[in-house]
Amino acid sequence: MAPVLFTFCYRLQAQDIVNIDDKVPHHIFSYGELECLEDPDNTISFDQVLRPDINGKFKKSTMYTPKYYNNKSYFWYKFKIKGSSQSKTHWILEFFDQTIDDITLYVPDSNHTFKSYKFGYRYNFSQREYKHKNFTIDLKNNSDSVSTYYVKLTSNQATNVIIVLRDIHRFIEYALDEYLIFGLFYGMILIFSLYNFLMFLAIRQQRYLYYVLYNLAVGFYEMCSDGISFQYLWPNSPYLNQYSVGTALFLSSIFGLLFTSNFLILKTRAPTLFKTIMALIALRSVFYICCLFDHQLFTYKLIEFIPLIVAFYSGCYILKNGFKPARFFVAGYTFLLIGFIVKVLLFFDVSWLPYGPVTHYSLSFCFVIEMVLVSFAIGDSIRHLRKKKDNVQKRMIKQLQINHELKDTLNNELSNLVEQRTKELVENAVVIKQQNEELSSMNILLKEQAESISNLNSLLEMDNQELQVNIEKVTRARVMLQDVDFAEFSKIYPDRETCFKFLSDLKWEHGYTCRKCGNTNYLSGHLPYSRRCTKCRYEESVIAYTVFQNTKIPITKSFYMLFLIYSTKGSITSNKLSEILLIRQSTCWAYRDKIKKVMEERKKELKNVGSEGWSMLVLEHFDKDN
Repeated sequence: MAPVLFTFCYRLQAQDIVNIDDKVPHHIFSYGELECLEDPDNTISFDQVLRPDINGKFKKSTMYTPKYYNNKSYFWYKFKIKGSSQSKTHWILEFFDQTIDDITLYVPDSNHTFKSYKFGYRYNFSQREYKHKNFTIDLKNNSDSVSTYYVKLTSNQATNVIIVLRDIHRFIEYALDEYLIFGLFYGMILIFSLYNFLMFLAIRQQRYLYYVLYNLAVGFYEMCSDGISFQYLWPNSPYLNQYSVGTALFLSSIFGLLFTSNFLILKTRAPTLFKTIMALIALRSVFYICCLFDHQLFTYKLIEFIPLIVAFYSGCYILKNGFKPARFFVAGYTFLLIGFIVKVLLFFDVSWLPYGPVTHYSLSFCFVIEMVLVSFAIGDSIRHLRKKKDNVQKRMIKQLQINHELKDTLNNELSNLVEQRTKELVENAVVIKQQNEELSSMNILLKEQAESISNLNSLLEMDNQELQVNIEKVTRARVMLQDVDFAEFSKIYPDRETCFKFLSDLKWEHGYTCRKCGNTNYLSGHLPYSRRCTKCRYEESVIAYTVFQNTKIPITKSFYMLFLIYSTKGSITSNKLSEILLIRQSTCWAYRDKIKKVMEERKKELKNVGSEGWSMLVLEHFDKDN
């Protein structure tokens, strides 16, 4: 049944036939030589394609080479080849676009049936018949008949359907030349990258590092686009092909923008452009993260035009403002922009743009030119900085010469002044000598008076010390009166440090004994005036086991409150305490009640002790025994 349908279809539609001719070793299928049928739902089988009703739906290509835009559909293509039994060479079919995910080729055989071959970007590289970056298959040519070939393909990204008929000699010659060019191209990238990396190590300027990473990212993109990365880097991991091109474009855009910002010094020369580039980097990063979850978003490669335009505009703006090294930068990005535009026009199959090696590799050629020109720009920048440095050094040398001349002039003037002053001094020496004699006699008299004053000062110092002690006693006695206010009380206990020292002296008046183990040796603790046992490491704070323990009232106010309660014999009200100390009445009431209980317990001890009795309320009973 299949041969009958095949013959019927051949007669029904006049499709251009490609003849095998040894004089034409290379032929690209184009226009009417290719017919296409879209299968949006992947419901058409190969047997259905051979049916007249389905086969009649194939349409001739209206473009030089068909473009595959709808990544959700499957596409069928067919083409016809007239064999030549007189041919003396071996022929192959080659599919140029290496990014097609899945290709099924149906080849007619001598029994009027078809044999299928599967290859594509989603299969391991080792499964290919020819270990070449392009999809290549042998073509049987043992008769003069016309054979119809069918191709079914699908891809997650827009691709070119470029099918080439080529003899084996032409293929080998072309492959060797192409891989030689690849070697030169990637070698140049590595050399430029290594050179700029060494410059980074020597000068430590980030622009070199960004440029190295930018070159490597572009080289990585070219390897992914050419299929070299799949052949040599991850031949057994085809799933990486879904992310490689998009990742390479993302890295080249990011590092290209960072290099642009750093090289053109946009942060100081054009802050608005600097902020724009930083925002663009952030947005591009967000889009890349989205692409990782939906890798079909990687097909929107035209967004790379935005970073390219921003970098190009930044270079033009900075060049216009007088930064001369930017001229090479602008020239390089001009070529890169031209290469990008050519690739876009080629993708949309513009009729006036011929397809060939020059246009196919236009972006690669332009990148090499851009790489060379940007390297010139970096070198020009260094020369510009060196020139500025030389100018600065010249100005410094000139200034040093001026300073030297000024120094000589000043030295001469100073010498004259010193000489004149020396004469004046010599003239005045006699007068000075007479004055010195008079001063000597005066000094003797002053020395005698100084001895008398010293004796008087000694007596006054002794009187002052005695007076100071009396003043302290009077002041303390005044403070201990019942009607003293908080300000006067604070003169004796002005701060937390003074209160803690008083508590320490009172608490350990008769020596220190550890409450845990009875050890009498101690070290200073972490808190002020606390003591830590040298044996069991137990630390006792200065307010522990006192009436001030666990109170939230400031220690200075606690002292004063204790003094007021004692001096009034507990008759002062909590409201009065609250008014004096600006503390809540409930807190004053609780503290007053606590002190009154202690006073009641120690009533006998406090009898006839005078104004200092309030200090006997500080320690707990068992503390006194210590």
